[in-house]
Amino acid sequence: MGARTARRAANGSAHRPPRSQWGRAVPAGGGGGEFGLRCAVAAMPECPELHLAGRFINGACGALVFAGGVERSAVGRGPEVPFRSEAYRISAIARGKELRLTLSALDPAGATPPQDLVFRFGMSGSFRLCPAAELPRHAHLRFLTRESPPRALCFVDPRRFGSWRLGDAWQPERGPCVVSEYQAFRGNVLKNLDDRAFDKPICEVLLNQKYFNGIGNYLRAEILYRHWKCQNRGFRLVCNSLRLKIPPFEKARTVLEALKDQEQERRKKDPSLTLSKKVKLKQENPDLLELCHTVPMEVIMAEKQLLDPEHSDNYAAFKNWLQCYLVPGMSSLRDRSGRTIWFQGEPGPMAPKGQRPRKTPRKKSPQLKADPEAPTPKDPSAAKLRL
Repeated sequence: MGARTARRAANGSAHRPPRSQWGRAVPAGGGGGEFGLRCAVAAMPECPELHLAGRFINGACGALVFAGGVERSAVGRGPEVPFRSEAYRISAIARGKELRLTLSALDPAGATPPQDLVFRFGMSGSFRLCPAAELPRHAHLRFLTRESPPRALCFVDPRRFGSWRLGDAWQPERGPCVVSEYQAFRGNVLKNLDDRAFDKPICEVLLNQKYFNGIGNYLRAEILYRHWKCQNRGFRLVCNSLRLKIPPFEKARTVLEALKDQEQERRKKDPSLTLSKKVKLKQENPDLLELCHTVPMEVIMAEKQLLDPEHSDNYAAFKNWLQCYLVPGMSSLRDRSGRTIWFQGEPGPMAPKGQRPRKTPRKKSPQLKADPEAPTPKDPSAAKLRL
C-alpha cells in the first residue's frame, strides 16, 4: 500500500464510490442512502438538515441490527467511542443544530449500558448508509451492521468542522430549538430582550444560537425576506397597522420589542375572534418569531422532500423553494462577522459603513455557487462559535 493510499485509508476514504453530477458521492449500484445539506447548495447544515438527518437514521436504521465496535478515522474531530456489542440498535433525535445518537444493546441481561453521542455537523457534516466495502471519503465515524455483507452508517464530513462528544447532554449555551421547542424558544427571546446581544442588527442576532438555536445563513435570509414580503402584500389584517418592514440591519431589540405590542393589539382589536380565525390570521400574517419556526418546517414537511436522502441530486426542488438566498436580483452585504446576508429593499440603519449592496446576477447558471458565508479558516477552531 502506497503512502497516499495509506493516508486515505486512515481518513476513512480508501474506497471511492461514483460521484453524482453535483459532486457528491452516491452509493454504488444505487443501494443505501444519504442525508446532508450537500444536495442543493454548498451551505452549512441548519436545523432542517439536522432534523431530516434524524428522520433518515430512524427510518433507514430502525430495523437494522448493528454489531461490533464503532470505527473512527484517524483525523475525526471527536473521541473514540467506548461501546461494543454483538447486537445493538441506533436511534436519533435532533435539537437545533445538534443531533443525538443513542446506541442501545439488544442484551436481555442489560449488561451493556446505552451509549449516547451528540453531533454537530459543522460546515459539511451528513450521515450516509452504504455498503461497508464501499465507504465514502471522509467517513470519520462508522457503525457496522450485523448483516452479510455488512453496511455502514457513516458520519461523513469532508471539511472536518463537524464533531461529536460522548454523553446525552445538549450544548448548554444553545437555547430552545426553533422547530421542536417553539413556545420555549419564543419565550426565551422575549424575556431576554435586555441582553446586550439584541443591540446588534437583527440579521446578526438571528445567528446567535443562544436565542435562535437552529437558524443559519440561508434560513435567516429566507425569514427576513418572507417577513418583508408579507408587509408588501397589502393584507388587511388585525395587526397590520403595527407591522414593520424589517431591513436586515435594523436593531434587533427594536424589531422584537414590537412583537409584544402586536400580541396585545391583536387581543384588543377583536376579542370575539374564534380560535380558528385567530390561527388563520397568524398563518396569513406571521410575525418574525413565528417565521423562525414555520420556514424551517417548510423544508422538513415538504410533500416532495426538498432534501431527499434517496434522491440527493434533487437540486431543482430546493433551488425553487429559495426565495431570497443566492436568488438572482437580490442584494447582499457582508455582516460584521464576514457572512453574507441576502435581502431586498434597504439594508437598514446599522448597515456596515463603506459597503455598497451587491446584486446577485440574473443570468442562469447550471448550479448555485458555493456559499460565500463560510470560507475555510486557517484554524478549524476559529469557526467553532459560528456553527
